[in-house]
Formats: sequence, C-alpha cells, structure tokens
Amino acid sequence: MTLRQPRYSKEEFARRGDEIYQTQICQQVEAGNYGKIVAIDIETGDWEIDKCEVAACNRLEAHHPDAQIWIVRVGDRHVRGFGGRLKKTV
Repeated sequence: MTLRQPRYSKEEFARRGDEIYQTQICQQVEAGNYGKIVAIDIETGDWEIDKCEVAACNRLEAHHPDAQIWIVRVGDRHVRGFGGRLKKTV
C-alpha cells in the first residue's frame, strides 16, 4: 500500500473541500441523504456518497487512485463527534 502525501496545507485542504461541497454538490445531495458521507476529491471535484465513509472513499479512489479526499456528512457540520454527551432524563 502506498502512503498518500497531502499536497495542501490543512487550511487550503478544508477551504477547497468546503467550497466544492457548497457550490457544486450540496444542492444535489441534501434532500433524502441526511447523515450520509460525501467523499470529495479536492483536485478534480469528483465525489461519491454512501452511508459508509470507507465505501464512499474506496469508490472515489477506484476512479482517482491519488485523490486528495475531503469528507462531509450531509446535513451536519461534523463527520465525527468527540467528547461526552448529556444523558437524557425522563
């Protein structure tokens, strides 16, 4: 397995990924796909969507083996959450 090296700073990587999602993808996926993962190649703008992050990335890499992949969860600002949650009391 070849280790893929990032070609952009973290800030540029995020800026490109967010811009592509907001301008080219968001309108196509928002309805009916809440919670799914969108994997975006920030160099080509190509993307895949799946409920599983690994599946979306694998399909994208099948077309673009050296893809620089940014992932977004549809309808949410975060792909993963860290930290505790408050327990709901009844």
